[in-house]
Amino acid sequence: MSTDTFQPEVLVIDDEAQIRRLLRVTLEGAGYRVREAEGGGLGLTEAATKRPDAIILDLGLPDLPGLEVLKRLREWSRLPVLILSVRGQEADKIEALDAGADDYLSKPFGGGELLARLRAMLRRVQSPEEESNARFGDVEVDFARRVVTKAGTVVKLTPKEYALLRLLLLHRGKVITHRQILRELWGPKAEEQTQYLRVYMTHLRQKLEDEPNQPKYFRTESGIGYRFSGE
Repeated sequence: MSTDTFQPEVLVIDDEAQIRRLLRVTLEGAGYRVREAEGGGLGLTEAATKRPDAIILDLGLPDLPGLEVLKRLREWSRLPVLILSVRGQEADKIEALDAGADDYLSKPFGGGELLARLRAMLRRVQSPEEESNARFGDVEVDFARRVVTKAGTVVKLTPKEYALLRLLLLHRGKVITHRQILRELWGPKAEEQTQYLRVYMTHLRQKLEDEPNQPKYFRTESGIGYRFSGE
C-alpha cells in the first residue's frame, strides 16, 4: 500500500487490553489506523480532539457506561459507531441502536464480519465533519465536555437550558418552531406548553446575551418559534 493512500482511523474504546490488541491487529492488517482508549471519558476526549473516522465502543466500561458515552457523543457528532459487546440480547441491541449506534456486534466476533460491518458504516457516512465546539461573541460551548463559558468564565446552565442552547446551535440560522422545540426537549405531550420555552429562553438570554432585553443571538420569530443568529 502506498504511503499516500488514505487510511481511515478507528478509535477503539474498550477496557480489555486483550480485545484492544486483537482489534489493533485486525484493523491494522486491513489498512486502518488505530487509536485506543480504555475508558469512556478518555474516549470522548479522543473523539473530540482527534476526529477519527469511526468508533468501536464497548458497553461495559469502568468509568462511564457505554450507552452514556454514546449519548454524549451524539450530542455533537454523527461519527459512525459500532457497538462491540458481550451483551447479545435483543433488548441490549435495540437500546444501543435507539441511542444512536450505527451497528452492533456481539463478542466473540469474527474479524471478517467486523471489517465488513466497518466498511458498510464508512460507506454510509455522507455528512460533513462536525464541530465539537461553537463560539459566538465571547461565548464558547464545548459539546464534548458540555461546558459553556462566557468571557472565559464558566456559565452554569440547567440540563434543559443546555439542551435548548444545543438545539438552537445545531440548527443555527434556521427557525425552529415552538412545537418542534417542545417535542424535542419535553416530549410530544408538551407541544402546547409554550410558557416553558419563554422561561428557558429568558434564562438563556440573561446568562449569555450582553443585552438580554435586546438579544443579538437568540431571536424570537413572532408566533412561530426561535432562531439562533450569529457567529
